Amino acid sequence: MKYRTMGKLGIQTSAFGLGCMRFNGAASGDSTIDEQKAISLIRKAIDGGVTYLDTAYVYLGKTSEIVLGKALQDGYRDRVTIATKMPAEAVHNRAEMEALLEEELGKLQTDHIDFYLMHGINKEKWEYFKSIGAPEFFDDMKKVGKIRYKCFSFHGSYEEFEYIIQDWDWDMVQIQYNYMDINNQAGTKGLQLAGKLGIPVVIMEGLLGGRLAKAPSNVQALYDAFPVKRSAVEWGFRWLCNHPEIAVVLSGCNEPEQIEENLRIFDTVGIGIMTPEEEKLIEDVRAAYISRTKISCTGCRYCMPCSNGVNIPGIFSSWNNVSLYDIDPKWDWGLRMIREHDAGADHCIQCAACEAACPQHLSIIDGLQQAWAELT
Repeated sequence: MKYRTMGKLGIQTSAFGLGCMRFNGAASGDSTIDEQKAISLIRKAIDGGVTYLDTAYVYLGKTSEIVLGKALQDGYRDRVTIATKMPAEAVHNRAEMEALLEEELGKLQTDHIDFYLMHGINKEKWEYFKSIGAPEFFDDMKKVGKIRYKCFSFHGSYEEFEYIIQDWDWDMVQIQYNYMDINNQAGTKGLQLAGKLGIPVVIMEGLLGGRLAKAPSNVQALYDAFPVKRSAVEWGFRWLCNHPEIAVVLSGCNEPEQIEENLRIFDTVGIGIMTPEEEKLIEDVRAAYISRTKISCTGCRYCMPCSNGVNIPGIFSSWNNVSLYDIDPKWDWGLRMIREHDAGADHCIQCAACEAACPQHLSIIDGLQQAWAELT
């Protein structure tokens, strides 16, 4: 296992961090945890050299922290650092923050949390956390030793990221990043800004929720033609670990074979390891994915709101995701949300108000009909 220094903190961590969000032992494919299997997987990762474990209060129906706490008995807690999170939706004042932290400490069976994150924030959520005194609470808990480092995980625009990361003295940040997200959310600019500030970065969605783990045919052809043979998973992690700003890359594993494969991969990666030819390969891979785009919707939302409740940009985003990553529509989270909120294209009355508002001059009505037919 390769280890890296966490920016200004100066501590060492395993490059591979085990994500504890997707433990799934149920044959039906739902989120039921096979507890003994999950504990075995966690301990297998630690025995292989993993020192960073990431969970959250809400993961797996609020049971992930419980399972992790059980796995870290018998001396395993002393060998690792734990990251968990405070969701904005669960707290409204200091008393509730105190109660939540105590609940999480209890579930994890520990007297301190190493990396405590404000969960999934954007500018709006950061302002909310400030309004309820969360920064002062985090500072106080750090002083008494209940947390070691004050951190945040992020989902928002680069401009929001730039504001948040410079608005307080953060110890660590967790962002979504992979070779397809270089211009999305915090993106490469955000990663480099964190590095400039000395703030270590932990990566989530390094394989885009598994979408980059299995390449569609036109992408696989590029991998197959390259002189050095590696899996899509290894290429994704290799590209990430080439970045000096990145301290940890999170990966969720459901099978012991996945743990073993990740341990092998993260024993071979490192900063500056990518050759110019390999960098070019990833650029070509990115272009090959983008070539599968169905519609050039930028998500600007000038077409919204639709008078009939159709989630136009959401439908186009799902259409592109399904095509780009060659996935079954039923596994697209965005499409599931559209259906749950009854915002499908079957409600389109073809009034064309969206087309009149679209700065890209897209044929939205035809696009919606085609998208909905393919997605459903």
